Amino acid sequence: MRLSSRRSRQKTYHELKDLENDPPANCSAGPKDDDLFHWQATILGPEDSPYKGGLFNLDIRFPGDYPFKPPKVMFKTQIYHPNIDKDGNICVDILKDQWSPGLTISKVLLSICSMLTDPNPDDPLAPEIAHIYKTDRSRFEATAREWTRKYANE
Repeated sequence: MRLSSRRSRQKTYHELKDLENDPPANCSAGPKDDDLFHWQATILGPEDSPYKGGLFNLDIRFPGDYPFKPPKVMFKTQIYHPNIDKDGNICVDILKDQWSPGLTISKVLLSICSMLTDPNPDDPLAPEIAHIYKTDRSRFEATAREWTRKYANE
């Protein structure tokens, strides 16, 4: 095993232990099939958002050079959001240019929860949803609630 892969494995193992000891509010995550480089996570829709009551599944893949490169996090549950595209890709700065090796998956999940409460329509992955968010907030919220009821009630 390469040294970088060994370090990555150690880092993900320590993050798993930290998550077990101090899980972030409304989030859970852990390895899929005992693979420390492939995790699944769930986020409970924040109370103060149109996603309230929804259970959202995410897929997390850690690169071999983690934590020097960010994990790839994707929504598996369909969601109506300006910063998440139809394939589940997420546009959040800490998974792109604001990534730092000091960040943890716990902080990533908290950032995604925050994004559910406070979308950034100025940096969208779904421009049409961002436009609706900016111009017709009640329509956006009604559609987001409808999608949450339809897709995030497992």
